[in-house]
Amino acid sequence: MSTTSDDVVKNEALEPLRDTKELGALLRAPREQQLALGYGLTLEEIAQQPVVWPETASRVIQRAHDLTACLAGVETVVLTGSGSSQYASECIAPALHARLGLPVAAEPAGTILTHPETCLPLSDAALLVSVARSGNSPESRAVVDWLLEARPGVRHLFVTCNKDGALATSYNGVQGASSVVLPDETNDESLVMTSSFTSLVLAGLVLGVLDALDAYEARARALSQVATHVLVDRSDALASVARSGFASAIYLGSGHRLGAAREAALKMMEMNAGKVATLAESFLGLRHGPMSVVQEDTLVVAFLSSEPVARSYEMDLLHELRRKSIGGRRVIVGAGIPSEVETGPDDVVVDVGADAALGDEDLSLVDVVVGQLLAF
Repeated sequence: MSTTSDDVVKNEALEPLRDTKELGALLRAPREQQLALGYGLTLEEIAQQPVVWPETASRVIQRAHDLTACLAGVETVVLTGSGSSQYASECIAPALHARLGLPVAAEPAGTILTHPETCLPLSDAALLVSVARSGNSPESRAVVDWLLEARPGVRHLFVTCNKDGALATSYNGVQGASSVVLPDETNDESLVMTSSFTSLVLAGLVLGVLDALDAYEARARALSQVATHVLVDRSDALASVARSGFASAIYLGSGHRLGAAREAALKMMEMNAGKVATLAESFLGLRHGPMSVVQEDTLVVAFLSSEPVARSYEMDLLHELRRKSIGGRRVIVGAGIPSEVETGPDDVVVDVGADAALGDEDLSLVDVVVGQLLAF
């Protein structure tokens, strides 16, 4: 029997996990049993992320010339998607805004479709980046079709995981429209987006660093190593938290990582069919009303910023929650987490190390992997 590239990716991704307690036990079950219990595809797609990220980076680097042309003369960039793809856009947009020196916004495809006057730039010197796993979302397709007719001067870039989807196939040859199709392995077959989400974020980030592609590729490799560490060394601790019994979970993030918090909250809600109530909020936003929903058994998942000013505000909020005895167990994710962060004996800290090459936009991928594991 021949071995496909997909089989090679899965074997490479799963092998380091077979010796872990929790994930290893699931992986040692017969393949048929994994599929019958409904977790086989999802686990594979979570586990393969460290393997597919460098491949994704390599794929988009090959399109650097076309991507540079997409941005030439552009005055505004709008990223759009639906559901998880929208949250991916929210992870990408702050980084592009900072690096391109242009206004960059993330707008839901549904909002563009129903209220375009509230969210689209007035000038046609704009690039609309459609972020999509399948590329078949009716909202995304309708937005593109409407803009091509109503505002033909707007450029389009489709970033998708599905080479056979509408976004990848329906606009070939259309002036001002380009597409980047990620590796086949990123086109998740599971009902929930996992490797597709993080790969779309990684691919989108390249738009801000087209003048530093070697560093971008190195960051993808560094992220791969960090995610492998999380999967191999922290998955058992995260499984313990996930089994601890909580009726609600709140996910906190700032800036680049608020989109990651929203995606992690969605994964928890999707994977348990709404049995656990979830909320995503910024650290500072939590003080203004949402703190009232945090109960004594609420799981608090905090994606701690690497930026000193943002981190100081975030730590102050975490101290306040502890001082007021609000919230239950905590999962804190960050780079070089200081000892001043108060933790209890049942809390879990996922410290990815203080790698100066990885910024908050990169760590949003790691945040989401932690969120995926907790939900799984």
